[in-house]
Amino acid sequence: MEHQNRRILVLSHAGHDASRDAVIEVCRQLTAASVQPVLRDGELDDILVVAPDLSSVVLLDRDVALDTIESAVVLGGDGTILRAAELVRGSSVPLIGVNLGHVGFLAESEKNGLTDAIERVIAQEYDVEERFTLSVRVKIGDQVAFETWAINEATVEKASRSRILEVVVEVDRRPLSSFSCDGVVMATPTGSTAYAFSAGGPIVWPSVEAMVFVPISAHALFARPLVVGPDSVMAVELVDRADASGILWCDGRRSFDLPAGARVVVKRSPVSVRLASLRTSTFTDRLVSKFDLPVDGWRGPGRS
Repeated sequence: MEHQNRRILVLSHAGHDASRDAVIEVCRQLTAASVQPVLRDGELDDILVVAPDLSSVVLLDRDVALDTIESAVVLGGDGTILRAAELVRGSSVPLIGVNLGHVGFLAESEKNGLTDAIERVIAQEYDVEERFTLSVRVKIGDQVAFETWAINEATVEKASRSRILEVVVEVDRRPLSSFSCDGVVMATPTGSTAYAFSAGGPIVWPSVEAMVFVPISAHALFARPLVVGPDSVMAVELVDRADASGILWCDGRRSFDLPAGARVVVKRSPVSVRLASLRTSTFTDRLVSKFDLPVDGWRGPGRS
C-alpha cells in the first residue's frame, strides 16, 4: 500500500505518563510505516524530551489542517474520545479509540492490542460508522439562550442536592407526563451504555437509530425509560416557580444553568461523528467483556 502523504492524528489524555508512552509508541510505528504522525500544539515538546527521534512529527493547525488528516487514533478512555469528538465533529476524520482507561465502551481496542490496532489503521482495515449526535437547545421564554450538541447524552439535573426538580416532559410536541425527579437523561444509542445505563435505561445497539429518555429517581407512577424514533423531538420544561432551577450537562463536558421555566429541546443533529470499527469483535462481545457477563453453558455456533 502506498503511504506517501498520509497523515494520522494521534490524540491522548495529556499529562499522563501512560498516555505519553503510548503516543510515542504509536508515532514510532506510524513513522516506520512512512505515515506522518500529527499531534496537537502543546504535546510535542513533552514527547521530544523523551523521544528526540520524533522530530519529524507535525502539529495540527500550525503545520497541517484537519481536512488533510486520514484518521485519528485516540489513546485513553471514553472521556478522551469525547474530547476528540469535539475536535473532529463535522469533518470526514474517523476516530479509532484505544482504551487506556477503565470501561471504555467507545474504544475499539485495549492497551495490550495497541500494536495490532495501529497495524490495522495503517492498512486501513476498518469500517467507519456514522454515529448520530444530539442537537440541544435551551429556550427561556421566546429566546434561545444556549445551543450545543452531544454524542452521548444531554442531561437535565437539579442544581442543588437539597432541592428536587419538577419537570414536564414532552415527546413530538405533545405533553407526556410531569413529575418530580433528580433529573432526566436524553441519550443516543452511543450514550445508552453511559449515564443513561447507570440511571436504569436500556442498552441500544449502535446500529439502531433511536433516542433514549430516562428519568433519574423520579417520584411518579409512570416514569419508565422510553425509546423514541430518530426523528422525534424530546423536551423537558422546568416548572416555573421561584426555587426551581437546574443545570444542563452535555456529555458531562458542556453545561448551562437552567432558571425556572427553562425549556430544553433535544433532537437528532444533522452533524454526525465518525467512529471506526476494527472488525475485531461484535457489540455483543463488547458487552460481555466490559460487564464481565456470564455466558457459561452457551452452545451456539463458533463456541471454543
